[in-house]
Amino acid sequence: MTADAAGHRRAALIYNPTKVDPKRVREQVTHYCAMAGWQHPLFLETTLDDIGDGLARAALAAHIDVVLVAGGDGTVRAVAHALAETGVPLTIVPSGTGNLLARNLNLPLDDPELMIRASFDGDRLAVDIGVARIERADGEMTEAGFVVMAGMGLDAAMIANTRPHLKKTVGWVAYVDGAARSLPGARPFRAMFQVGDGRLHSAKAQSILVANCGALPAGIALMPEASLRDGMLDVAVIQPSGWFGWLGVFRKIWWDNSVLRRFHAGRLVLQRRGRYSSVHFFQGGISEIGTAPPQPVEIDGDEFGLATGLRCHVLPGALIAVVPRGHDIAAL
Repeated sequence: MTADAAGHRRAALIYNPTKVDPKRVREQVTHYCAMAGWQHPLFLETTLDDIGDGLARAALAAHIDVVLVAGGDGTVRAVAHALAETGVPLTIVPSGTGNLLARNLNLPLDDPELMIRASFDGDRLAVDIGVARIERADGEMTEAGFVVMAGMGLDAAMIANTRPHLKKTVGWVAYVDGAARSLPGARPFRAMFQVGDGRLHSAKAQSILVANCGALPAGIALMPEASLRDGMLDVAVIQPSGWFGWLGVFRKIWWDNSVLRRFHAGRLVLQRRGRYSSVHFFQGGISEIGTAPPQPVEIDGDEFGLATGLRCHVLPGALIAVVPRGHDIAAL
């Protein structure tokens, strides 16, 4: 790139002032823009009315060349959805509680400056993004993008029952409190669901999760087969029977998926064990779920109210993610 070409390029920073130090992050972005010979950056601060999607569209209207996002998972989700299929790269500056998309891209979570610098000298990687259409009991439809997963049932109730002040204090560990508050009253719901071109299923479940990728904090591999680059969605139907069933679900997710699958010997053990009755996995480009009465829905860890239908599809390679130069993508 010539100096003249660089001088016509511009970055935008979309940031949540409650998740980052605004002055510091603006100074860092300004510094690296100057180092690269780019124009002064555009700064866009999130509000309660605009967590990032409207700001991202404003950046696109300003013909921005790269968008940096510094905020929670909700802000990353909203900005990513707005940038999908535009070709404008997205840089995730690690911040907030979960950093879910950054974790699934194996980005450095403790070095935000490295990611800011990568906006100008890093690599670009095309990854998938999911789109969820949520149908309410009155027929109203809502659409939201998701970069990690959408869920219906107990997982959404757990998020709704997580106390905000505790989340601010202890981060993602606060969801344990939400789980403890939700499990005693948890009741399975009847759902009809279909994944890809597969057959229509009817099941009683506690949760149905639709994932674009599957890694969570603390090294938990909720859906170990899910990939950001396979053009597919991975669906988990959680159907425990009683408290012993829940213990089996936790063993499946925390021990089998998150530990044993990392080792060759462990994978052999899992192959011999066969399918597990309380957790069923499916894969396809489209997932449709219908239920009555309405169930709570969550998208990338945010509450989305009650719904009778959840239809998800994947946009393969629609999001251009910035990664550090030479970043290992083999495991993605």
